[in-house]
Amino acid sequence: MSIRDYFKKTVWDSFAASGGITLDFVITAIVAMTAAVLLGIVIYKVYGHYYGGVVYSASFGVTLIGMTVLTCMLTLAISSNIVISLGMVGALSIVRYRTAIKDPMDLLYLFWSISVGITLAAGLYVLAALTMIVMIFIVYLFYHKRKSGVIYILVVHYEGDTADDEILRCLSRYRYQVKSKTMRGSACELTLELIYDKNGTAFMDKINEIEGVKDINLIQYNGEYNG
Repeated sequence: MSIRDYFKKTVWDSFAASGGITLDFVITAIVAMTAAVLLGIVIYKVYGHYYGGVVYSASFGVTLIGMTVLTCMLTLAISSNIVISLGMVGALSIVRYRTAIKDPMDLLYLFWSISVGITLAAGLYVLAALTMIVMIFIVYLFYHKRKSGVIYILVVHYEGDTADDEILRCLSRYRYQVKSKTMRGSACELTLELIYDKNGTAFMDKINEIEGVKDINLIQYNGEYNG
């Protein structure tokens, strides 16, 4: 038997198998898809609870559930029929996804959803459960470590030669780093990276009372700083 005859026989067998869906396959698909929905919801809840960005995207959270379910469905289809698998490869090869991932953590959640969907479709439910536990633990450690101090960008506009010393003295109880200082004649702009874990902005009132200070801007910061 040549390779071509073997391939034709394989395709024919796949067509014959696809004509009659067995009860075992239906039960396997229902269990896998149900588990994909449940674990996708868990990933969605973890993403929403431990989200560290400035603006939360609910649509991305729903995408995680859909990604888990669809990946599970595709894997089930590919594993059950070689014709569908070949067509799926050809279809996905011409699709271009242009959605930009700005936060590396979002990429982690996407791969998490895809991996869980594939694992469930393969019937490795214990591995999927263990992966969920390990990933939640990793995200919890990352979140707990980050919450030891929230990063802010503090921008102060002032005039005078001694105001900057007074500003830094008001921030002596916090962790900070001077990022830039711009001088335009007598006007100055001081930019600092400020880290503190307490609610309230009482230190801003003290800075505002310093002679020469014009305005203060405090912005929560969650990205990379180039400077």
